[in-house]
Amino acid sequence: MERIRNKWAQLPQAAKVSTAYAVCSILQRGLLFLTMPLFTRLLTTEQYGQVLIYSSWQGIFQILLTLNLAYGSFSAAMMRFEEDRDGYIASVEGIFFALSGLFFLIYLPFASRWNVLLELPTGLVCCLVADVVCLNALQLWSGKKRFEFKYISVVLVTLISSVVSLLIQFFLVTHQEEKGYARIIGMAAVNILIGGYLMVRSMIRGRKIFDRTYWRYALSFNIPLLAYYLSQMIFNQSDRIMISHMVGIDKAGIYGVAYNFAMVLTFVLDAVNNSYVPWLYGKIRDGEEAGNRSISLGLAAMIALLICGVSWFAPEIIWIMAGEEYMEAVFVVPPVSVSLLLLFYSQLFINVEFYYEEKRSLVFASIGAAVTNLVLNWVFIKAYGFVAAAYTTLFSYIIFAACNCIAMKKVLKRRGLPDRGYNYRGLLLLFAGLCAVTVAGAMLYDYLAVRIVITCLVLAGLFLYRNRILALVRVLQKK
Repeated sequence: MERIRNKWAQLPQAAKVSTAYAVCSILQRGLLFLTMPLFTRLLTTEQYGQVLIYSSWQGIFQILLTLNLAYGSFSAAMMRFEEDRDGYIASVEGIFFALSGLFFLIYLPFASRWNVLLELPTGLVCCLVADVVCLNALQLWSGKKRFEFKYISVVLVTLISSVVSLLIQFFLVTHQEEKGYARIIGMAAVNILIGGYLMVRSMIRGRKIFDRTYWRYALSFNIPLLAYYLSQMIFNQSDRIMISHMVGIDKAGIYGVAYNFAMVLTFVLDAVNNSYVPWLYGKIRDGEEAGNRSISLGLAAMIALLICGVSWFAPEIIWIMAGEEYMEAVFVVPPVSVSLLLLFYSQLFINVEFYYEEKRSLVFASIGAAVTNLVLNWVFIKAYGFVAAAYTTLFSYIIFAACNCIAMKKVLKRRGLPDRGYNYRGLLLLFAGLCAVTVAGAMLYDYLAVRIVITCLVLAGLFLYRNRILALVRVLQKK
């Protein structure tokens, strides 16, 4: 422990901040994952579907009511308005209030009709608006703390609020008959209380709910990205909303549990990409992007191996984490988990687009994938049920990855730069191999012993030939 403390003390402040936030994020997601078995057994599939529908609308309302101003333009604004960060944050929160007021003007006169679309009562819609605004106020506060390298308060608030929120949810769920709505209120309560307090405090400090300069900067930066944000949110959330309307809210709950489980490795992708991007940008700057061929392929292979583990043991993990009621969604996991590799491929290509500050193609790719997903869901969910949404998701991610690959190639060609950063043949073979292995695993879902034996043989082979594998990796890195 003493050695760990000494090493921690020697780390640069930026490294401490990054490490603390990464550990905090993992713990936060770990708490949600570990408590899933509790809530899936306390709530019916229909009640769990209510929670997932609320979460889906929460993501969409974040775009509509906050324009994602706690993200997109925020980092640049913290540098540009360094002398008046509190004033900028207060002004952004003023935008939140203005958009929320506009929403209520549109919503309240026709609340009954809107409630049918949203599948939420009026009280929960109001709760949703307050939840979104206060949660984003909390994000603005934590974002400012990141720039000030004051990570301890953010980590403490995040972890304490996560634990308290889960305790409130458990209490409400066990004491109310409407358990789905009770959990929603428990989820929102802590966000509203903490975020609301921080929002009031920042407005008092900033004293600039409306500032023409700050509003113009924030809106001009984020409004052009709205199409991208909305298409991504629709891409990620539309499945559950459409299943709820077309098949039933209980099926949306079953699908949502399997989908969230299949996407559980997303935080690994984020962690890998956050560490990989600075290295990649350095290589591009120095004209050594060819060295990225083996590294990017190696990272993709590592992610593919993790996906295999998730997909091959999906029946057992869903049974443990959710219970017998959710087992019919087990075949949702293979196609959705494979989509994660395509998401990683897309991020590889997007990284290059962002390096050269090319954002327009990303917007078109996102819109194309989102529209494809909506159309395919409309056709195939009706015909084949909610499991079809998993396969439409996979196909849409193929479109998204292909569009970003083509866009990246066009960027390089337009700038007269060589396209030597990725091993496209290797990436395609890896994707094809993952699909084959995932299909084989799904075919063996009824034979747990066979899957265990094959998994042990593969792991034993990797261990026995680890030196050869590492030597091959080193050779590839040199090439």
